[in-house]
Amino acid sequence: MSDDCSLRFTNPMFELLQTDAASRARLGRLTTTRGVIDTPVFMPVGTQASVKALDPRELREMGAQIVLGNTYHLNIRPGLDILQAAGGLHRFMNWPGPILTDSGGFQVFSLAKIRKIRPHGVEFRSHLDGSPLFLGPKEAMAIQCVLGSDIAMAFDECPPHDCHPKAAQEAVERTLAWARECRAQPRAPGQAVFGIVQGGIHAALRERCARELTAMDFDGYAIGGVSVGEPEHEMMKAVELTEPFLPAHLPRYAMGLGTPAQLVELVARGVDMFDCVLPTRVARNGTAFTRRGTISIKGGAVKADFGPIEQGCACFACQNFTRAYLRHLLNVNEILGLRMLSVHNSHFYLDVMREIRANLAAGTFAEYRRSFAATYIPTRKILSSRLKHDLKVED
Repeated sequence: MSDDCSLRFTNPMFELLQTDAASRARLGRLTTTRGVIDTPVFMPVGTQASVKALDPRELREMGAQIVLGNTYHLNIRPGLDILQAAGGLHRFMNWPGPILTDSGGFQVFSLAKIRKIRPHGVEFRSHLDGSPLFLGPKEAMAIQCVLGSDIAMAFDECPPHDCHPKAAQEAVERTLAWARECRAQPRAPGQAVFGIVQGGIHAALRERCARELTAMDFDGYAIGGVSVGEPEHEMMKAVELTEPFLPAHLPRYAMGLGTPAQLVELVARGVDMFDCVLPTRVARNGTAFTRRGTISIKGGAVKADFGPIEQGCACFACQNFTRAYLRHLLNVNEILGLRMLSVHNSHFYLDVMREIRANLAAGTFAEYRRSFAATYIPTRKILSSRLKHDLKVED
């Protein structure tokens, strides 16, 4: 464990600035030791200390306020010895702003074939060489302490959305027991810790998990067990079953969500923080997000289209390149193509969040919500799920 880790707890300051009259949407401000985060906020995903295809300068220029890292993957590569020698995750990846680290609880779900759940944690077999790796609440918090993230997540069990009610109950029991252990572990200076609510779509389990976690006095709370392959209505239901039992004076984080339209609707349901791999993942498949939904930049329809990905977009890709050129790059496997789509999609997500905050401040969020839903056409092939082939570490 790092010598900088201590049992002194420093709560972040979350200020609730405004609430929406027509929904549960909130405008807030979260202060960390490395900067202020305006909420609602979208957090680009950097599983392995890098947001796919984007560098820190680009992320800062497009307005990213906070990024994510992953405890399980960073513990395996590059390893804690390298990260500690580098001075922590911020210095290692040259990101000066806040970082949130997932605890590895999602890998309990996504790597189910190579793990066994035990009372005090989870035995994994490394997806690289099969070597044993044990991750429990003490280990997850010790790793995040070395990483030095500004927000660390408690270690939890994320079960499948369609699991038997008894399995969901057992996951809640373990999540609560592990949360108590996490709460007692040393932290990096200024590090906040969020608890994670599980319970599937079972109202009683969600309420119980939320109430017991809030009694533990975490610095914020996440809604877990979503974006695990469930239909959209079940995902919304899980959020609706959880949010009423979360403290109004602390930040709420919906993990692994979602599409742009879902983010707008989840903000309306009282959520403050989001992350999702979709912006960069679908970019690598040649898909771009626009105000009217997604479009394929690899398709023949844009072969001679010399306009930007989206008219009026201020991102670097739209200001400098045409659809036709980007299609050419994608079809000849030039890396600039997927980089520019990653720039555009990430900028789009961050821009939507800026618009949400501006409309909340102006008292016009209800109108913005209606307008967004009326023009954005969901695409069935674009899923909000975090579910991925984790063995390939795609995000």
